[in-house]
Amino acid sequence: MPRNNNNRRQRRPQRHKDVLHTRGGHRAGDFRCASCRLDVSPDAPGTAHRNHCPNCLASLHVDRKIPGDRDADCRGRMDALGLSVRTDGEWLIIHQCASCGELSANRIAGDDNPLALVRLALRPLADAKAAGRALLTL
Repeated sequence: MPRNNNNRRQRRPQRHKDVLHTRGGHRAGDFRCASCRLDVSPDAPGTAHRNHCPNCLASLHVDRKIPGDRDADCRGRMDALGLSVRTDGEWLIIHQCASCGELSANRIAGDDNPLALVRLALRPLADAKAAGRALLTL
């Protein structure tokens, strides 16, 4: 049965997209989270160098020795393991690289997801064996 060309839907012309499909994305310095795929701005309240996603707290292994140096060769995904608190009350996210296993501590930012931070803080208590071991060491 031949197709009737009159019934064929006409395609609308494609609209212009202002997204740049080059490295760096839409705005210079922005990055896409390797975990939740959120587009993240480099501007973060409370820290000079954003290095993790404010939504899921995942990061990439890009800094070598100094925060913001972007000198690491690994570029592996860094998963948030837990939280630490400095004596002045500042919270740090402990990340571990999934590729090389290196640990790092990163300051939290003012726009980090509070629910994700609380879940990360309570993670040791969710595992009864880990909580028991921690209580025995006190």
